[in-house]
Amino acid sequence: MVDSNHISKHRAGRETIEQFYKQRTLAPSSPSIENTGQFNVFRKEDIDREQSPPQYARRDFFKIALIKGHHLFHYSDKTLEVSGDTLVFSNPEIPYTFESIAGEPGGYFCIFRESFLSEYLRNSFRDLPMYRIGGSPAFILDTSASVKISAIFERMLEENNSDFRFKYDLIRNHIMEVMYSALKLQPSDKLYVTADANTRITGVFMELLERQFPVESVDRQLTMKTAKDFAQQLSIHVNHLNRAVKNTTGKTTSQIIYERIITEAKTLLKHTGLNVAEIGFCLGFEDPTHFNHFFRKQANARPMDFRSGTV
Repeated sequence: MVDSNHISKHRAGRETIEQFYKQRTLAPSSPSIENTGQFNVFRKEDIDREQSPPQYARRDFFKIALIKGHHLFHYSDKTLEVSGDTLVFSNPEIPYTFESIAGEPGGYFCIFRESFLSEYLRNSFRDLPMYRIGGSPAFILDTSASVKISAIFERMLEENNSDFRFKYDLIRNHIMEVMYSALKLQPSDKLYVTADANTRITGVFMELLERQFPVESVDRQLTMKTAKDFAQQLSIHVNHLNRAVKNTTGKTTSQIIYERIITEAKTLLKHTGLNVAEIGFCLGFEDPTHFNHFFRKQANARPMDFRSGTV
């Protein structure tokens, strides 16, 4: 039975700051998390492994990571392969998942909301190459550059743990120093289209679709109901998504979305006490008439007839 008083904090396809901390266990030596809403910085060894495998998702925060070893960053239709010491910039507008092939000890990362920097800058840092859509997010570091960037992260850690009144002003300067240091380097050229991009795009689309279910709240509608919604989430053109899904499944993107919505509608009709208007609303239909029309077209029956078992 769906609890109509329960409002899920989960936003399909997006990892929030709150989820970031919930999924990780901070070691005793970790930096303070008092300012988690805006900024934090960590040594990688101070953070336990995630409790579950990383999911393909957008984040609602920016991330800069100095990583060591051999790793893959999977985007919607591309994979970024990095090896050695690498500086990686994660943009909230570009969903990805991370795969470690041969990780090495050491490394750092910081996370921050856009407002942490944007309110203090004359120009948007989103215009920098590493944060532009289609830009180059990874920069290979030689030994000298890795030592320099590591020292900047150490200064951020020191300031973050201090009681200095203006510590966040200093930290903003350190973040910009990392960014501008990266611009002096050549971005990684190992960004390549995967052998089967259609399958990857379709798989990610299906995962994002499925993660909207089961419905957990009657007070909140589905966030993605159309092919265009999913294409925007994947940062690809809707025609690109439609071709990939059709080539992989033989069905249109809309067909798959409608089939999943109608399956959820049937489940709610059979196993909850929600009325038809409530079910329609949480599935994205503002007008109960539109939901009734959709259900009849997809299931060849009226919602109430399906619920009563007369069809």
